[in-house]
Amino acid sequence: MKLEIKQEILFEHLNYVIKGISTKNLRPILNCIKFELTEDGLYLMSTDNEISIKTFIDKTQIEKIENCGEIVVSGRYIYEIIRKLPNEIINIEEVIDSKIFITTPNSSFNLNCSDPTEFPDLELEYRTNPIILNQKAFKTIINQTAFATSTGESRPVLTGINFKIEGNIMECTATDSYRLAIKKIELNEKAEENSNIIIPTKNLNELVKLMNEDEDTIEMHIFGNKVVFKFGPLTMMTRLISGTYPDTSKLIPSEFTLTMNIKLSDFYSAIDRASLLTNESDKNTIKLASKENTVVISSNIPEIGNVEEKITVEKSKEEDIKIAFNSKFMLDAVRVLDADEIELMFNGEFKPIIIKNPESDDLTQLILPIRTY
Repeated sequence: MKLEIKQEILFEHLNYVIKGISTKNLRPILNCIKFELTEDGLYLMSTDNEISIKTFIDKTQIEKIENCGEIVVSGRYIYEIIRKLPNEIINIEEVIDSKIFITTPNSSFNLNCSDPTEFPDLELEYRTNPIILNQKAFKTIINQTAFATSTGESRPVLTGINFKIEGNIMECTATDSYRLAIKKIELNEKAEENSNIIIPTKNLNELVKLMNEDEDTIEMHIFGNKVVFKFGPLTMMTRLISGTYPDTSKLIPSEFTLTMNIKLSDFYSAIDRASLLTNESDKNTIKLASKENTVVISSNIPEIGNVEEKITVEKSKEEDIKIAFNSKFMLDAVRVLDADEIELMFNGEFKPIIIKNPESDDLTQLILPIRTY
């Protein structure tokens, strides 16, 4: 294998595949990146067996292709070498004794290579009719739900986002059993078959980092134990979490005893300031008490002090409420609502709080109250 390529082009694609390796892996080959040079261009590949990433550099972006071939080299070392080289043409050449030379006019490196036959199959299959989504819309789904997933390993299914696809409706659900986020979107085309899968949140967060900011689409190829995402020059596979996701369909009430409409910026700022006097040991507890059209938000740390914030609201009825909740959970829920005004819905001080955009029904947030009153 021998080629010449600009540093910035190679580094851009190394930036993608470096996310697919793990230095903690006990199999050294999984800490490597595979280079496969063909007459059409250069493929870069990485995997840790949980995720796999493949990217392609077209021959039109390569200065010179002399000899095709494939090599497998330490991911971290090749990444750092290319990252620190100046933006000029780099020569990469495979030589005997399983080594590659990396040279520029003023620098030269040689790295040991691994046997390409030991590099695992990435299992990057494709369906003829994948689910196609707008990249911006997909990013929004993850941003509005991922924070509600669990970080604990005691219930693995809660560490992922549940994607349920029926017809042309995709419903994405995340919960850690104390809060819940549900996002629904309408697909442009009806799916050929219904799906109900759980994708690890950490892998979805890595996927979002790989996406660009334009309006391009992303293909979603769903299989029994994995899902393959394809967009631009990139393909990423992630394993699915096995297990049954809890049925959350009955957690959102259809009727409420009290509804409040509040300006989002006022509510967020009040919670944010009140959260200064909360702590983790007390579940970041904040109290909300309404009286007529005023809501008082308060918190205190006995040994430090207390805070009280007042906000004017619109209520659906004269009834008042006193309720407490986790300030961090509320800030996370409110932060992702794309609205000037939000709707808080209550069924008493011991029932879940529902937060929505009053002008849209596609995103629902739920927070369990904390019993203090």
